[in-house]
Order: sequence, then C-alpha cells, then structure tokens
Amino acid sequence: MIFDNKFIQQRIEKAKLLKAEGINPYANDSKRNTTIEKYLNVNSDVVNKENKRDEHRHYTISGRIKLLRIMGKASFLQLEDESGTVQVYVARDHLPEDFYNNIFKKYIEVGDIIEVSGYPFVTGQGELSLHASEFKLLTKAIAPLPEKFHGITDKETRYRKRYLDLIMNAEVRKTFKIRSKVISLTRRFFEDKGFLEVETPMMHPIAGGANAKPFVTHHNALGIDRFLRIAPELYLKRLIVGGFEAVFEINRNFRNEGMDATHNPEFTSIEFYWAYKTYKDLIKITKEYFEYLFEHLNLPTLLPYGELEVNFDNFTEIPLIESLSSIGGVPSEIVNDKDKIIAFLNSKNITVKPGMNLGQLQGELFDEFVEEKLIDPTFITEYPVEISPLARRSDVNPDITERFELFIAGREIANAFSELNDPVDQLGRFEGQMSAKDSGDDEAHEMDEDFVEALSYGMAPTAGQGIGIDRLVMLLTNEHSIRDVLLFPAMRPLSNDENNAQGEEA
Repeated sequence: MIFDNKFIQQRIEKAKLLKAEGINPYANDSKRNTTIEKYLNVNSDVVNKENKRDEHRHYTISGRIKLLRIMGKASFLQLEDESGTVQVYVARDHLPEDFYNNIFKKYIEVGDIIEVSGYPFVTGQGELSLHASEFKLLTKAIAPLPEKFHGITDKETRYRKRYLDLIMNAEVRKTFKIRSKVISLTRRFFEDKGFLEVETPMMHPIAGGANAKPFVTHHNALGIDRFLRIAPELYLKRLIVGGFEAVFEINRNFRNEGMDATHNPEFTSIEFYWAYKTYKDLIKITKEYFEYLFEHLNLPTLLPYGELEVNFDNFTEIPLIESLSSIGGVPSEIVNDKDKIIAFLNSKNITVKPGMNLGQLQGELFDEFVEEKLIDPTFITEYPVEISPLARRSDVNPDITERFELFIAGREIANAFSELNDPVDQLGRFEGQMSAKDSGDDEAHEMDEDFVEALSYGMAPTAGQGIGIDRLVMLLTNEHSIRDVLLFPAMRPLSNDENNAQGEEA
C-alpha cells in the first residue's frame, strides 16, 4: 500500500499538524486572478524599468511548487501552473507574524499546491519574479515528487503514472495539447466542408467494418454478447443510405490484437463518408486537410521525424502492383503469379500462411518490401479486391478496387475507397470472407445481412475514408511510440511486488 511509504507517512503527519494549527491542508477558496503566463507577459516591462519592482501592481497566482530553496529569513520557490513557471520570493518580514518560521519552513514542501499574492520585481540575475505578501496552502501533496533534475527516466513508470509524467514534464503536456488541437481542427475542417458530425454505436451485434479481432462484452439486459466496435464504417454508410450526404465521426475503435510502437488495443480515428464522390476526391480533400493542419499548427512543411525528413509539399500517387517493383524491388515478372510469389517469399525466409490468395500475397509483398520505404506522403492506389472487402471494384479492371492508403514516414496514416454499393457484389464479398474465416483467417470480415439489406434500398455513389488520429499526432509531434500520444495507454498489469517498487521510486 502506498501509504506504508515512510516519506508519505511523514507528509501525512504534517497535514495533521497543519489542521491542528487551524490551517486546512485542502482548502477550496482560491482567489487566483491570473495565470503565470499572463503575469509574466503583463509585467515584462518591469525588466526594462530603472526601478526593478512595481509595488503598486498586485496579482494572485496559484500552482504547484516545483523547486524550493529555503534560507534563513527568505526563500525562493519555483511555481508552475498549466501555462508556465515563475520564481516567487518569500520573505519572513513580508508575511504574517511567525508564519514564515512556524508554517512555511516547517510544513511547505516541493509538490504542494499553493496560492501567493504579491507584486512583480526583477532579481539581481535579471529574472522577473513575484514578491509574495500573502501565502496560502491549497493542497498538501503527501507523495513526494521525483528529484527535479532527473525526473522520471523509466518509460514504464511514465505510462503507468501519466499524472506524474505530466507533473514533471512540460514537453509531455505540450504533446497532448497538440493532440487536442489536432482533434479540434479536424472537427472544424470537416464541418467547414459541410460534413455533419454523428455518433454511432460502440457495441455492435456483428464485428464489422474492418478485418480485425474484436473485443467481446455481454449485454445483461438483452442477454446477448456484443462486440466493441472495430470500425464505425457500416453504420456511417447506413446513414448515407438514409439520405445524409456527408457525415463524419471522431471516436474510439477497439481491436483485440497485438501492441507495438504503432498499435494500441483502443485507438482514435476519424471516418468520413461523402456521397457523389470518388476516392480521387478523397485524395484532394486529404491534401487540403494536411495543408489546413500545418497552417493552423504553424508547422513547417519540411518536417523532421526521427532521422527522417518528411516533405509535405511532395504528395505522390502510385498503384500497389506498380509499387512492388518500382519501390520494393520485387521482380516484375512474379507480382501477378501466385506460385512465383510464394517461392520468392520463401527464398527470403518469409512464412506464407496456407491458403493465401493472389491478392493477399501481393499485400504481403507490399508489407515486406514497400511500406517502410514510403517516407514522403504517398497514396498507394488500386488495391486487390481480395484484401478490400468493402471497396468498389474498378470499372476498368474488376480485379482491383478504387482504394488508396496514405503512407507517411513508412507508416499507414489513412485508408480510403470508393464504396461498394452493389448489394449483390457486397453479399458475394461477405461470403468470400466467411470462406476465409472457415479456412482459419480469424480476422476475416463477418457476414452482415442487415447491411446488405440496407444497400438493397440504394446507396448513392460514395467515397469514405478513415484517418488514424494517434499515428497522425505521432507524426506531427515527432513521437515514435503510440504510447507517447495516448494519455493512458494499455499496459500489462503489475504484480504486487512491482507496484510496491514503483511506489518506492515515486
């Protein structure tokens, strides 16, 4: 138990002693009238004044003590709120009688949340600070913070105790502010384009909308199992059938699969569907979307990502089959021959699942030899129909679909296609997926007869797209693990011993 920690016990005792002194260690009457950022901006002129103080100005700020240097008759502390940090000067002779010696020096510690009032002044080192004339404890922190200059170096601890990570690392808070802004800008962009934001079910009777393993839950009132959604696609297309012509949804999806640098079991995406448009229109709007984000986030179009440099002025398009040879270096004479592809993959010590069809094998070639080489934004188009169960067939070549995936920095960012609206063809695709499931493909798409029925009433020609928000934020913030852009990523449970060890470290 965390309260067994001796340092926490000492702080709990101090909280009790404060109460005995008539001081509430968890006060709820803050009088803060400005943020630290605003305080520093409004008083920046004091730095240039001949008299480096202005006792006629009075401000009340609040925040967490991040650094504390207690001296004899005066002390300095570093105070931080969400907007920034400021130095505060606390002197014995400028506070109520005996407060400095009997309260401040004895009970106030790093991590405590306080409120101070006073006037601006500039130290001898030229730092704009606040000279405290009033001091109030708002929240006594009973758990000590990690040592300031080393912070939290263990990433596992950072992810498991994100609240502590956010306290200690301003850059982490910045990343999540950018994430929030990306979602806000995304919503505004599509609303400005005339799209309607909608909400669709999170629990589905059929795990549909993508090829993935679902999470299963149980609905007590109905007495049946439900699947946490792996994608909102089929419900959004039902809305197009119903007469809406441009809809989008920003929300969570759940896939019961592995975890790595780019995969988390729950993730955020936007999916949007646009009647009377094709996947070519989606390529255009995707470029506009990125231009909009970069403009409003004030990002350079030549963006660093690790050791890479991504040029967002250089969007290109290439069909999947063509990319296998021109980018992946796969011999062109084998890319349309199932047996030759299997032999080629075997020669590269790549295991081929039994029963894979030609389209799946071509997808395997792409994953192995092309994907990681796509650094600048690249639309890979014309996917095989076998790996695109919901996409419209090409009118020119029925073996391929009107589909693209957008890759940036070697990772998939978006998936889009002209939607299949032929109910007979859709039924056949579902039946093909069911055969694949019977052959052992546990990610194959389930049959959805209600969706086929919806299509039978007629869905206008439509284009639809999904964009992974988490991977997009990773790209824009130069983060290389999806856990660094999720406030609370999925983690394996700790044993009691490990929990106790982490409590000691904190």
